[in-house]
Amino acid sequence: MPLKDIQQKLSPIIKVISIVVITSAFFLEIWDIQALITNNELPKSLHPVLIIARFALSAHFVEALIAAYYAPSKNQMPIKYGVYTFFVGTVGLLELWENHDN
Repeated sequence: MPLKDIQQKLSPIIKVISIVVITSAFFLEIWDIQALITNNELPKSLHPVLIIARFALSAHFVEALIAAYYAPSKNQMPIKYGVYTFFVGTVGLLELWENHDN
């Protein structure tokens, strides 16, 4: 099976999973901030999850910045494509460059 076919079949699944995970990470971070403000503490079992969530949020933020920077070259709105790429991750960047090459 060619790589292009595999990518077309996996992209929608990756997008859905990515949106759910990044949204969950975002709200987990909000919960942590709220706990700090109210002098509460998250369960200790969530600390490793928070580390992974912060890494994922940071990586997706960098990808969103890259997508927003390159979006005008493909006649895309930078903010719109940046937000899209923030939630779907690398798949958004691949789509941008794939469309750019065509």
